[in-house]
Amino acid sequence: MKLSSIKKEKKKKNQPKEVNDKDAKSIISVLEEAGISEELLISAALELYVPHPGVENKDIAQQVFERELKLALSDPNLCILLYAGILLEKEGAKGELPGMSKETFEKDLTYLIVDEVLGMSIAKYISGDKGIFEYVRFDKLKPGILSTLGPFMDDVIAGLIGGVSANMYSRGKNDGGKAAEAKGKKTFPRKSRSGIAG
Repeated sequence: MKLSSIKKEKKKKNQPKEVNDKDAKSIISVLEEAGISEELLISAALELYVPHPGVENKDIAQQVFERELKLALSDPNLCILLYAGILLEKEGAKGELPGMSKETFEKDLTYLIVDEVLGMSIAKYISGDKGIFEYVRFDKLKPGILSTLGPFMDDVIAGLIGGVSANMYSRGKNDGGKAAEAKGKKTFPRKSRSGIAG
C-alpha cells in the first residue's frame, strides 16, 4: 500500500465526523529529540540530488523536498511507522528486543533484515516501488546523518528520505517546483493524475 492508494472508504459505525488531533505530538519533535532535525533530513536528501525535469537545481529540489516531506509527515500512519523505528532503536540499544541480544543489535549482523524491511515499508508506503529504489540508494550510500545513525534508525530515515525523494522527482516534473499548498489549504491526500507516486 502507498499513500496514493488510500481512498475514502465508508466510515465504520460510530466514527466521529471530525477528529481533533491538534494536541497530538509532532513526529518532527520526536525526531528532533532523537537528534534528527528537518535540516539534517533535507541535507542528506540533497547530497544525492540529481538534476531532473521540474527539479533542475538544488534550490527547487529543496523546495519540493520540503513540501513532500511535510505532506508525508501529515499522515499519522507514517508517523507511527517512524515512531516504531525510534522505539526499536531505543530497545535494541538497551538489549531489550526479543530474540536479539544487545551485542547482536550493535553489530547489525547481515542476517538480520527487519531493519531493512521497516525501511522499505516506509519508502513504499510513501511513494510505491519508486520509493524502494530511492531507499536502496540512500541506504547503500548513507549520506549525511544516515552514516551516524544506529541499526534501525539508518533504515527508517533512509526509507523516509527515499520515499520523499522519489515523490520529489515524480511530482517536481509535474509542477516545476510550485508550492503544493494554495493559501493555507490542506492538500492531504493529494490527488494527481497518477497518484502520489507521480
